[in-house]
Amino acid sequence: MEKKLKYTFGEFTIYSNYMVAVMREGVTISNEKYDAIIDITKKYYGDSKPFVYITHRNNSYAINPKVYLETSKIDNLLGFAVVTGEKIMIDNSDIEKLFLQKPFEIFSTLEDAYKWANKLCENKSDESLT
Repeated sequence: MEKKLKYTFGEFTIYSNYMVAVMREGVTISNEKYDAIIDITKKYYGDSKPFVYITHRNNSYAINPKVYLETSKIDNLLGFAVVTGEKIMIDNSDIEKLFLQKPFEIFSTLEDAYKWANKLCENKSDESLT
C-alpha cells in the first residue's frame, strides 16, 4: 500500500507499516494540525494496525511539545522516527524524545528509518503469534 496525501501544512505518504510526513517550511504543529494527522492515522491504520510515524525533516518547522504527550496515547503507534542530517534538528529531536513515551530514534537516511520501522512491526507481529 502506498498513498500520497497533501495538506496545506505538509505531505504524507502512507505505507503498510509506516507513514512518512514532510512538513512545510515554517509551519507550527499544534492541536488543529495534530488532529488532522490523527485523522490520517485512524483512516489508514485504525485503532489496531501497528505502524511507525516517520518525519522527514528537510524543512524547518515548530512542534508544540504537548502534542507528544497526546501522541504517546496512540496504542497502535509502535515508534517515532526523525530523519535529518542537520545538527539543530537533531538537537531539537533529542529534546522532543523526552516528551514521547514510545520508541524514538533519529536517522540520517529514510532507508534506515524504514528498516527500523519494519523491524518494530515484525517484532510486534511475532509477539502476537506467541
